[in-house]
Amino acid sequence: MSGADRMKFATDEWSAIDLLALRKDALGPWLADQSDRVRTWVDAQGFTAAAGSTLTIPGETGLPQLALAGLGDSLDRRRKRFILAGAAASLPTGTYRLTGLTNQGDLDEAALGWLLASYRFERYKTGTKTPPRLLAPAGVDAARIEAIAAGEALTRDLINTPANDMGPDELEAATRKLADTYGATLEVTQGHDLIDRNFPLIHAVGRASPRAPRLLDLRWGADGPTLTLVGKGIAFDTGGLNLKPGGSMALMKKDMGGAAAVLGLARMIMALGTRMRLRVLIPVAENSVSGAAFRPGDILTARNGKTVEINNTDAEGRLVLADALAYAAEDPPDMLVSMATLTGAARVAVGPDLAPFYCDDNTVAGVLGMEGNRVHDPVWRMPFHDPYETLIEPAIADLDNAPSGGFAGSITAALFLRRFAGGGRYIHFDIYGWQPVAAPARPKGGVGQGTRALLAALPRLIDL
Repeated sequence: MSGADRMKFATDEWSAIDLLALRKDALGPWLADQSDRVRTWVDAQGFTAAAGSTLTIPGETGLPQLALAGLGDSLDRRRKRFILAGAAASLPTGTYRLTGLTNQGDLDEAALGWLLASYRFERYKTGTKTPPRLLAPAGVDAARIEAIAAGEALTRDLINTPANDMGPDELEAATRKLADTYGATLEVTQGHDLIDRNFPLIHAVGRASPRAPRLLDLRWGADGPTLTLVGKGIAFDTGGLNLKPGGSMALMKKDMGGAAAVLGLARMIMALGTRMRLRVLIPVAENSVSGAAFRPGDILTARNGKTVEINNTDAEGRLVLADALAYAAEDPPDMLVSMATLTGAARVAVGPDLAPFYCDDNTVAGVLGMEGNRVHDPVWRMPFHDPYETLIEPAIADLDNAPSGGFAGSITAALFLRRFAGGGRYIHFDIYGWQPVAAPARPKGGVGQGTRALLAALPRLIDL
């Protein structure tokens, strides 16, 4: 069963068990209205409605009569996302009917969190436990929440799949399947055709691998505002001739996390029938080592004519994105967004849980931040700090792909990309794409970041 298949609401109402969500301060008043048997049971089990705690209350026959889920206190609810999803993980297998929540935002969070917590990556494993199911709570837009969860499942599945089964061919196949499902078109430029069609940086990064580099160009929608998403699709990153140490290479199957994120977002947009003209550009390559690999010290010419001095072959993501962004800028959209697992510096700055983004437009940045908080997909604005432009300008070429010094690595990478994005509204996300420790609604492994924030913000950003 795929991740998306599990991430749907249950329909078997006849067997559903009521699940009451309780805050700590509401437990006492609720208990006062219960029978002595229920009060004795709750007290004996030590249930205090702590955040993420659960308790099943048996009926006279011994079968579950009711389940309780703790929401903690106000501090817990400020600090923790998807508390109910954390509780769901400890419930017995079955179908549940949620009660106790009346605020629409709380209901939406609980419903989405439950579906996200139902995700399992089972391609290489058998015998996993079936997670508990939830009936769609009254008042939530079940179809929208399922579409968002399915897009997130696609992102997670793509990232979690190891590189031997998620190379350039397989990433193209996944994109084609998505295009076919929603009536989109897909154009692929591959191998030496990249040179003929003037995508020299994508070709240079991928030419050392026997798995041919390519550019995927998906288009969907006949009318409405235009949105172009560009996702870094490095199927595996050895670092090239600047070879990564083993520890740093261990998670490089996720270096196509930007591609996975934009495909997940595209799935959400298309499944919801959003009125827009959507374009998704994914430069795909495997950064490998061979006699054909590009070298430190090489100077390459990008699609837009800018020359780039290669000071580190492990800074390859910005190279493939440069060609794709330049191509996108030739047909300027109302909004251009790039997403990439680009720099370790971003992780040092904000950790794995926040998705840092760069944007020159204060209104756009404000809307993104607000909507990210509302839909529990936190993002954090970083600066396009113009004084650092000189750091990416070497002596003998227009640009440097890896400035020396080690400072402001995420900012200089973003400034590099901005040189190729044209003059329109541009947002760049430097995401991690990985959940290092399991958390409510976010099992350890691949994860989407910034996509739900973008989806929620789009109506206010491009006049949908």
